Amino acid sequence: MSTLIKYRIGKSFAFKGLIILLSVACVVPLLFILVYIIQAGITKINWHFLTNLPKPVGEAGGGVLNALLGSVIIITVASLIAIPFGIFCGIYLSENKNTKLAYWCRLCVDVLQGVPSIVIGLIAYLWFVKPVGSFSALSGSIALAIMMLPIIIRSTEETLLLLPNSLREAAFALGMPFHRVILKVIVPCGISGILSGVMLSVARITGETAPLLFTAFGNNFLEFNITKPMQSLPLLIFNYATSPYNEWHDLAWGASCILLIWVLLLNIFTKLITRKWKVQL
Repeated sequence: MSTLIKYRIGKSFAFKGLIILLSVACVVPLLFILVYIIQAGITKINWHFLTNLPKPVGEAGGGVLNALLGSVIIITVASLIAIPFGIFCGIYLSENKNTKLAYWCRLCVDVLQGVPSIVIGLIAYLWFVKPVGSFSALSGSIALAIMMLPIIIRSTEETLLLLPNSLREAAFALGMPFHRVILKVIVPCGISGILSGVMLSVARITGETAPLLFTAFGNNFLEFNITKPMQSLPLLIFNYATSPYNEWHDLAWGASCILLIWVLLLNIFTKLITRKWKVQL
């Protein structure tokens, strides 16, 4: 074996070793965070914790039922607002890639993706909370929906751009109108990437606190009216973790563990959906 070949093999092994080392350096901090949060929070989770409201200061026990239901309601409303609009916008950008309107829309989406969440919360406060004169879960859902849009739009656009033009041409050759080609052929073929973007956007907003501080504000009681202030897990964690009471710290750790498990399950579910509905073209 020549010296040049040995040098190249040695350089290849060194590069692989560097990649493995950097990968471990990225994964180890994440594992430490996961283990620490689970160890601190899993012991606080029980049936009483999940099915009861928080207790007043000084009383032991209490739960996070209002925050759990509030998070589900706020995220559901945000999804109902963002998913249809984001998918249709992504379809438009993929079908009209070279128009001026598509260029400016794409630029706005990229800029919106980089806007800090606290700025979006402040804008939602000025647009929806201040004119009405009260905080509400609806304003929080709108703020979260704005954060979901860039992920859904870009994932939909990139997925549909990967589809071959032969699919469109075959559908048009059969006499199908444009809207049926999109809804019956193009979208079903790209459903894997679209659903992946939707689930990632939901996972992205699940732990957001800053927008909800300016909008939903929080509520210590059960509330199902989206026009009223409503509690959520991120708000509860923020308020209780910064309090001087040990009982509230325990609730914050338990809620953090639930939120962490929730996000992990959403990401795992996204991978499973992507693998199951992947279309081989």
